[in-house]
Amino acid sequence: MELKISIIRDEAGYAEALAAFEAYFDNEPEAGSDDGDRFELLGLLLAKYEQEHFPLPRIGPVEAIRFAMDRRGLSQSDFADLLGSRSRASEILNGRRELTLPQIRLLSKVWGVPAQALIAEPEAA
Repeated sequence: MELKISIIRDEAGYAEALAAFEAYFDNEPEAGSDDGDRFELLGLLLAKYEQEHFPLPRIGPVEAIRFAMDRRGLSQSDFADLLGSRSRASEILNGRRELTLPQIRLLSKVWGVPAQALIAEPEAA
């Protein structure tokens, strides 16, 4: 299948590239083959366009913790148990206290929250 690959510049180009990329899903080509190279290039072009046009918002530590709690079905009480202090958990979740390095390490290790998310500053509104 011959496919012209070019830079994605607009929504129409994005839709066309996405359709071509998705056509490979049922029969993913072998890496290194001509079709495999086209598949990989389309994926890279789509990722670049999506990063530029549909950026994910940066979230702060509190949002990262709440997301992890929600994903795991945990409550503020579970967070307090992890930290060993109900008041400390409340202060952190209410934005009155920042996480300490040991707390960041603990959340990362036990709950799998990326340390980068726990030290990031939220995007300005």
